[in-house]
Amino acid sequence: MSKIEQTVIIGSGPAGLTAALYAARANMEPVVYEGIQPGGQLTTTTDVENFPGFPEAISGVELIDLMHKQAERFGTRFVMDEITGGDFSKPPFSLKTGGGDTITARSVIIATGAAARYLGIESEQKLLGKGVSGCATCDGAFFRDQDVAVVGGGDTAMEDALFLTRLCRSVTIIHRRDAFRASKIMAERALKHPKIKVIWNSVVEEVLDVSAGEVTGLRLRSTKDDSLSEIAVSGLFLAIGHTPNTAPFAGQIKCNAAGFIIADHTRTSVPGVFAAGDVQDPTYKQAVTAAGSGCEAALNVERYLEQEA
Repeated sequence: MSKIEQTVIIGSGPAGLTAALYAARANMEPVVYEGIQPGGQLTTTTDVENFPGFPEAISGVELIDLMHKQAERFGTRFVMDEITGGDFSKPPFSLKTGGGDTITARSVIIATGAAARYLGIESEQKLLGKGVSGCATCDGAFFRDQDVAVVGGGDTAMEDALFLTRLCRSVTIIHRRDAFRASKIMAERALKHPKIKVIWNSVVEEVLDVSAGEVTGLRLRSTKDDSLSEIAVSGLFLAIGHTPNTAPFAGQIKCNAAGFIIADHTRTSVPGVFAAGDVQDPTYKQAVTAAGSGCEAALNVERYLEQEA
C-alpha cells in the first residue's frame, strides 16, 4: 500500500510556499506539487517592492526562490508535477498527478492561484513585465508621473484607474462598449476624475514598443467601424478579471459563481481540505495576503490533524 501523506500542498506561489514552511516546521512532512508554473504569477513580475522585509526591490523569481529554499530547509519535499484531479468524498483523499500517479493524503491545501485574463495578442504577451501588467496595485509605482492605459469596464477597471491616478500623470480607460458595466458610483468617480479620460468602443489591436522592449503606445481598433488609431502610453494594465485555477477540483468543493473556492479562514466545504491564496481570494490578490493565508491554512491543518489523530 502506498504511503499516505500527512499534508499535500498544491501550488508553489507565496501561499503554497508559506503553508509549506509552517507545515514543515510543525513536523507535518508536507509535500508540494509545484504545478505547471512553479512560483505562480509572482514569477512574471520583474520587481516586487511591496513585500515586507525587502526595502530594495526584489525580483519575483528571486523572492519565490528564497521562499522555496526556506521551506525546503525545514524538510518540505517538492515534486515537479501538477495535480489534475482528485476525490474529496472521504479522507484519506485521493489525488491524480499529471504523471499518471495516484497519491493519498490526510489533508490537502489548495494554493493553485488565479490567472489574470489577458487579451491574448502576441505583442501583449511579449511585453508582460515590460510595461504590460495584470495588477495595478502591484506594478503601478513603476509608472510614476507617466501616461498609462487601463483596459476594462467593470469595478476592477475603475478601481485600478482611480488607484493609478495617485501615481501616474494620466490614465486612459479603453472599453469595447459605449457604457461601463461597473457600479454607478465607481463609474461616476472615474468619469469625473480630472486625470482620467475614456476611449469608448475600442479594443487594443497591438501593444507598441518602438523603444525596443518597453511599451511606448497602443494601436486601437474601433468596434464600430474598424478604424485604427494610436495613443502614446508607457504602461498597459489589464483589468478584465481573473480565472481561479480550480478546474481539477470541479464538483468536489464549493466555489462561487466566478469559480473561486469559498473558504472560511481557509476552511473549505470539505473538512480536511483547505484553500489559500488567490484561488480563494477574488478581492486582494497580493503576494503578502496570499502568504498570510498560507500560514493560516497550515495552522488550521495542524489543528485538523491533531483532532483526527
